[in-house]
Amino acid sequence: MTTPNTYRLSDSHEWFLAMGHEVTVGITQFAANELTDVTYVQLKPVGTVVKAGETIGEVESVKTTSEIYAAVGGTITAANHEAVKDPSLLNSDPYGRGWLVKLNATDTAPLAQLMDSVTYDNKHAVH
Repeated sequence: MTTPNTYRLSDSHEWFLAMGHEVTVGITQFAANELTDVTYVQLKPVGTVVKAGETIGEVESVKTTSEIYAAVGGTITAANHEAVKDPSLLNSDPYGRGWLVKLNATDTAPLAQLMDSVTYDNKHAVH
């Protein structure tokens, strides 16, 4: 599965989709594949203010626990409770129903420093 071309991607395998100041965050297909079966998702609550580089939650799999980072600062406006209840959504639909949080970003400019989908897919051999 190739990464949607409207996403910006981090080296720590989070994806970011900006629609104005609303930024949706999730993990990439590559990350989901590397984690294998995601068994637990914990997200910071709606209303939490985060700075760029801070954690917004964590995911656990049969292999490891990984923290999820925000590339932009802002306020969490939505948390995907469906993914908390059914962590397998991160494996089966990481770019759709497996999203994690939505942020009202104070500044979306840092997203421009992240990889585009072609660069990310080439770096991680996603084809």
